[in-house]
Amino acid sequence: MDNVKVIEVKQGILEENGRIADEVRQEMREKKIFFLNLMGSPGAGKTTTLLKLISDLKDEFTIGVIEVDNDSAVDAEKMAAAGVRTVQLHTGTMCHTDAVMARRGIEELGTDGLDIIVLENIGNLVCPAEFDIGSVKRAVILSTPEGHDKPLKYPLMFEVSDAMIVNKTDVSEVFDFDLAQAEKNARMRNPEIQVFPVSGKAGTGFEALEAWLRKAVAEWRGEGEA
Repeated sequence: MDNVKVIEVKQGILEENGRIADEVRQEMREKKIFFLNLMGSPGAGKTTTLLKLISDLKDEFTIGVIEVDNDSAVDAEKMAAAGVRTVQLHTGTMCHTDAVMARRGIEELGTDGLDIIVLENIGNLVCPAEFDIGSVKRAVILSTPEGHDKPLKYPLMFEVSDAMIVNKTDVSEVFDFDLAQAEKNARMRNPEIQVFPVSGKAGTGFEALEAWLRKAVAEWRGEGEA
């Protein structure tokens, strides 16, 4: 093996992605736009939760959304129907969004008049966690039907996320979901992760999540605590 040249392709790709992500983050800082990477499994309720957040905060922030899927424009159409400025990115067979894709989405969305941009990442608990897209914060949605053991099975996702939004709490008993155990499991991976139990469908439990987002936006803008 001494005469075989080994090229670490993945390492190189991630390093280049990190450089572009830092550029995106700096561009957002200069424009005082808060960029959120929202991740989670297919069916976790990302779109429903995001629509509720946007509705609750519409008098405080103008929010634009970048929807990412392998195909279709189902979620983008839901956003547009709710009057949300949105664009759809298609990844084809790719299971992640990288910084180049995120920058393209921001360019197509436009930044004028926006306070917050949310990229609703492709439904996956593995690949999206590996790629920094230039966001200020990362949040993962864990729905109660998925089980409270997911932070143990998909550790990187919870290690890199600043917040875990536990969705579908209105049906947690049906699925024997243990919120305390889910929080314990997540904090085994990331002691600093913030946990917010909500029900996107019922529209309950959003106060603490929205307070966290307000504070994060204010700090990003250099305004101190909200």
